[in-house]
Amino acid sequence: MAMSIEIDPDYYDLGCDNYADTDFASETTSLASCVYRGVFENGRRYQTVREGASWCPSDEQQFESLEAAHLLCILLDANTENPLFHAPVKNPKQILDIGTGRGNWAIDVADMFPEATVRGVDLFPPPGDWLPPNCIMEVDDVLQHWTWRQPFDLIHMRQLIGAFTPEEWDALFSQCYNMSPDSSMVQFTEAVFRAGMEWNHPLDTLDTMRTAMEKAGFVDIHEKVYRWPVGPWAKDPTLKEAGRLHYHQWTAGMEGWGMYLLTKFGVPTPWTKEEVHVLLARVRKELQDPHIHMWQYARRVWGRKPTEEELKVKSEDVTGSGM
Repeated sequence: MAMSIEIDPDYYDLGCDNYADTDFASETTSLASCVYRGVFENGRRYQTVREGASWCPSDEQQFESLEAAHLLCILLDANTENPLFHAPVKNPKQILDIGTGRGNWAIDVADMFPEATVRGVDLFPPPGDWLPPNCIMEVDDVLQHWTWRQPFDLIHMRQLIGAFTPEEWDALFSQCYNMSPDSSMVQFTEAVFRAGMEWNHPLDTLDTMRTAMEKAGFVDIHEKVYRWPVGPWAKDPTLKEAGRLHYHQWTAGMEGWGMYLLTKFGVPTPWTKEEVHVLLARVRKELQDPHIHMWQYARRVWGRKPTEEELKVKSEDVTGSGM
């Protein structure tokens, strides 16, 4: 499923959401509604996430300049196969645009690779309401510890002259180079899946149930794939409410999902109860971080029994092919 979930920018302003006050309040939360107002100096608006760290304004006049620069870069590379980037990347799935500004590059790349998820990140939210379904805009400080779970196939930066100190540039490029998909959530789900395999009760039903239904003889099989957000971070009202419910499903259910499997069938050896609780505490902390936008695949599969006529035709086809 290629569709991405658009993030609600107001989610970063925890006061805008009446979700349980302590559920998502985190010491890591540094964004508030003032981020979207900015701070004005000499008649120009500047970002406030890292106050004093950006010499370039974040207002409509500056966004016009950034759009012109984007068109300029495309024009000068118009005779190339790909005027958006020259990195030898084919069919990328995860793309990050650091300092996305107005978001022009991220939007164009999202259109070019509809199967990819493109994240545009900046210290000030870009203007405009419409985005391709696979393009996500986030307000974040890339100098902080990166909490994205997936490694990126392509990381893009442009027009960031003067954005960082020499030491900050070194740290940023190190983050780009060393980024790992590891997270407590990943560790938990992988450990539980391994334990399920050890017990011979695999937990991959999501991926195998269609094949199992076909094997049983069902026909006219259909499926629908969903992305369930964990937490109320989605912009779509239905997905936001689904995220609230799914968050409660996780926080109330994950100990039950993991305790039995990990203490009896943990790989390479069974876990202690205390080890399970330690990992679950880390998972809860990730779930409470508004900068981590977790979601989970879900799949609905349905079919029907073949009619007598269909069974007869199938039987005749099998008999005929064996003659």
